[in-house]
Amino acid sequence: MNTLDLRDKKALVVGLGKSGIAASQLLHRHGAIVTATDSNPVETLSDDAKDLQSLGIKIEAGGHQPASFTSSDLIVLSPGVPKEIKPMTMAKERGVRIISEIELACRFIDAPVIAITGSNGKSTTTTLIGEILKAKGDKVFVGGNIGTPLCDYLLSDDTAECVVAEISSFQLETIEEFRPKISILLNISPDHLDRYHNVSDYAEAKFRIFENQRKGDFAIINGDEPWSHELLNRLKCTAVMFSRKKKIINGIYAENGWIVSDMDGHKCRVCEISQIGIKGVHNLENAMAAAAAALLYGCDPSVIESALKKFTGLEHRLESVRNLDGVRYINDSKGTNVGAVLKSLESFNEPLLLIAGGRDKGSDFSPLRPLIKEKLKKLILIGEARDKIAEAVGGMTNTSFASTLEEAVSIAHREAVKGDIVLLSPACASFDMFKNFEDRGRKFKEIVWKLTSSG
Repeated sequence: MNTLDLRDKKALVVGLGKSGIAASQLLHRHGAIVTATDSNPVETLSDDAKDLQSLGIKIEAGGHQPASFTSSDLIVLSPGVPKEIKPMTMAKERGVRIISEIELACRFIDAPVIAITGSNGKSTTTTLIGEILKAKGDKVFVGGNIGTPLCDYLLSDDTAECVVAEISSFQLETIEEFRPKISILLNISPDHLDRYHNVSDYAEAKFRIFENQRKGDFAIINGDEPWSHELLNRLKCTAVMFSRKKKIINGIYAENGWIVSDMDGHKCRVCEISQIGIKGVHNLENAMAAAAAALLYGCDPSVIESALKKFTGLEHRLESVRNLDGVRYINDSKGTNVGAVLKSLESFNEPLLLIAGGRDKGSDFSPLRPLIKEKLKKLILIGEARDKIAEAVGGMTNTSFASTLEEAVSIAHREAVKGDIVLLSPACASFDMFKNFEDRGRKFKEIVWKLTSSG
């Protein structure tokens, strides 16, 4: 992979979130003349963003200046900024090079990269792989779209034996040479259709994670997904599949209550499924993908088994909050699309009271109809999308509307009985009512812990 020559190049960073700040600092370190632009007013920027000025980095806030785009040698685009904004289009027409923060970072990373993408389960799988490799005894950096940007790793001067990175479709849109040693595509379900024209365009962005892989690299893909066999024909590296539904040749699968690996003619049991610390059908898939990556990296199955048993999951992903009067309250605020909610609903046999709704991302909610009819005793809808959801799943179960999350939890608390589960899994973004999905999940937990026993 070619290292970028940045000395005295005019570089523009678009978007001053965490990845934009880190990209600005890395560009400056390597001798670029850096300008950073953000559409938000300067007073709303973080202190870290404002501190860039002390390095001599120019900040343009409150709107994008087209001249800064068209006069640049290089633009580094933050994932939250659509590449179709007008100044970006003008720059592209002028032949300005446009890359993502992960593309910038990968030009300076020497360690092998394990990259994970998918509509759902990215953060859990990324963190789990990191835990397995740490249990092996390796020095590992875990980051990317989860937590710490890749550029921050390079700024820290730490040296890792492996970089494990969660990668979003937004980040993949503007890669050039990004080439992980091991790439994972967990699943694809309709998401971000407020940004992509259709599911096909969204899937193509995800598929780019494999674009630069060659002989000696590995692609781990979900054999239960309808696109998996089509994708096999496009890969230039070794494919390894995982499946919870069928036996896989040269892959990982579920058999007789165990995760089983059958790769390169060597078959072994990795972990008993009932002993895995993270619960739910989607987390079985995440565990299989993580196990496959760890085995390909050279981990012993016993190390993987131990880590799978110890790891109990991340906040806001089917997180058990409280058991009150025999009613379990589950925080799945990270369930921001229909596919995630479907997997969450599949994970429970108990009667469910589901709290859903928020800001629509162009989703079709009708696929929820069968499981809502089968699993739910109550649907409580909040947020901007509540009428659209109600129309899509109309009549499948008893449905109520709430103006706030507090009211929704109150309704659920009043109607739930011993043995029920109250599940927050919104199928929507959070930005209509909350800062982000983390804020929504934490507010849900605060509300739940204020509830008093009815007994």
